[in-house]
Amino acid sequence: MEDINQYKVHVAVQVRYLADQSDEAENRHVFSYTITITNQGEHPVQLLHRHWIITDANNHVQEVKGKGVVGEQPIIKPGDHFEYSSGTVLATQVGTMSGSYQMQVLDGGIFNVPIQQFVLSIPRVLH
Repeated sequence: MEDINQYKVHVAVQVRYLADQSDEAENRHVFSYTITITNQGEHPVQLLHRHWIITDANNHVQEVKGKGVVGEQPIIKPGDHFEYSSGTVLATQVGTMSGSYQMQVLDGGIFNVPIQQFVLSIPRVLH
């Protein structure tokens, strides 16, 4: 693995609760999240793999690993960004997600980009 600091990749997250797809009585809480990955470095990079850890309020943990995101392994040029939306279902009103992306510089180096923990919460549950 290479030093992540030489490759400046920024990850921003926006979360939405999907009330129309959720069912409170069935403990089914659906969340969408939009991820924006910005390459602030000097080299083109490609997203190879994702790794998510999703934890609900009952400490039930789901681990998701796979190639790319939403069926793609995007190449992000310097100054460009890649945005995608996905979702998850929790049995509780609140949970968290964190993880990492494995990236490859097009000249060969591989590095991990950590994704800081973010909160999944239905509106008005957390203040």
